Amino acid sequence: MVREEVKKIIAGMPPGVTLVGAAKTRTPYEIMEAIDAGLTIVGENYVQEAEQAFNIIGNRVNWHMIGHLQKNKVKKAVTIFDMIETIDSMKLCALVDRACKEIGKIMPILIEVNSGEEDQKTGVMPEGAIPLIKEIATLSNIRVMGLMTMGPFTVEPELLRPCYKKTREIFEHIKNEDIKGVEMRYLSMGMSDSYKIAIEEGANLIRIGTRLFGTRDYE
Repeated sequence: MVREEVKKIIAGMPPGVTLVGAAKTRTPYEIMEAIDAGLTIVGENYVQEAEQAFNIIGNRVNWHMIGHLQKNKVKKAVTIFDMIETIDSMKLCALVDRACKEIGKIMPILIEVNSGEEDQKTGVMPEGAIPLIKEIATLSNIRVMGLMTMGPFTVEPELLRPCYKKTREIFEHIKNEDIKGVEMRYLSMGMSDSYKIAIEEGANLIRIGTRLFGTRDYE
């Protein structure tokens, strides 16, 4: 089941788009089945779950943090992840930078944009993205590599299109600014129900969980 779904989704993606397997609550063995089918990036929401999976799977794949990173988990996170997709403040980024300095690592990051402009959601508001990136660009052990967005929760994926479009426009604007130390390479948008719309709007990283692994086991 997992193997077939991974192969099917990868086969249907246009060139230049990469699948991130959203592995929240999945066992290392489910994740390995996806890797055997061609998955190259595993996305984890929680550092503790990522550590358990990483201890078994190791560097066979790249590991992306796709959930909100708690400040007290930063030191552990920088030893596991190859990219953090959910940076939304200078305070958090400064902690990541300091932790990376201690282990001699440069961490690629994406800035999470709150494209739905929802007060209760994480992510920087759209108008704050460029000032934040300019500030982060001064840090020596961080590399801004692009943007990530979730968009509002909705049962109608088409309603997310304006959010994806807005995020892509910010992405292009930052690219044109040519900020020193900033490389706008990745646009991470779209999940199981909305990834096709996200790709149409310019996403080149798509984060899919349920469609790969089936519905989650929260027990």
